[in-house]
Amino acid sequence: MADNLKDHIVSVIGAGTMGNGITHVFAQYGYQVTMIDVSADALTRGLATISKNLDRMVAKEKISQQERNETLARIKTSTEIQTSVQDATLVVEAATENVDLKLKIFKGLSEFCKPDAILATNTSSISITKIASVTNHPDRVIGMHFMNPVPLMKLVEIIRGYSTSDTVTETVTALSKSLDKIPVTVNDYPGFVANRVLIPMINEAIIALWEGVAGVEEIDNVMKLGMAHPMGPLQLADFIGLDVVLAITRVLQDGYGQPKYAPCPLLVNMVQAGKLGVKSGEGFYAYTPGDKQLVVSPNFR
Repeated sequence: MADNLKDHIVSVIGAGTMGNGITHVFAQYGYQVTMIDVSADALTRGLATISKNLDRMVAKEKISQQERNETLARIKTSTEIQTSVQDATLVVEAATENVDLKLKIFKGLSEFCKPDAILATNTSSISITKIASVTNHPDRVIGMHFMNPVPLMKLVEIIRGYSTSDTVTETVTALSKSLDKIPVTVNDYPGFVANRVLIPMINEAIIALWEGVAGVEEIDNVMKLGMAHPMGPLQLADFIGLDVVLAITRVLQDGYGQPKYAPCPLLVNMVQAGKLGVKSGEGFYAYTPGDKQLVVSPNFR
């Protein structure tokens, strides 16, 4: 493990929304980063997103043109996970929220990485202890849950697995602070804190819609105007992805075995129909293709 924070060599697995955001912030704050994805097209899109977001920061005078160029220069891309993580001292996995996929990735990382490398996962709900169980060094596995959009959101939820060492926790906490983030350490139980509180709220909003208590915009307006939420729960569900919301709900239901965590049938039906929110162009609202801009609220009354 690196002696100084900025000596850390970082690999990020996944070039999607979370992966390219995590890559962005590490590179912006001076770290050498390799963004890894099995899809070359995904890497191209991820790098384009980072470049676009950096250009936006330059336009808003948050960074200089030189800082933008230096950030991009610190980023490498690769489709080969084995060769790209061999020198890494920190690997942050940001692949799809699928337990079998994550177990496969971490089993491979345990073989490919240095024995003292920190293996972090950006999972929002899957057990860190379970992920760590397939590795040779479970004490070096930790949750590093960034919030979306990563370049803007301050919180990093740091999740200690059953075997995660104090040294690894302290290092990841310091790394998070070096990114100008605010780390909060929690223990490894289903949903951790963020999604244990958030997802049942979203599910309850969907139940209220399903039962005809109120319409989409009414429910969202109550939470925005009455509870000072920047985004209503139904629009937020669209932003997260209804398939992701359903997956996390299932994790909570399986983990706690309590009826209160059961997903609303409307949520299940929408996912089965392919209405996933922003990513599919329609969820509780409709969206301009390729943009998060709302167009209209479908009729759920």
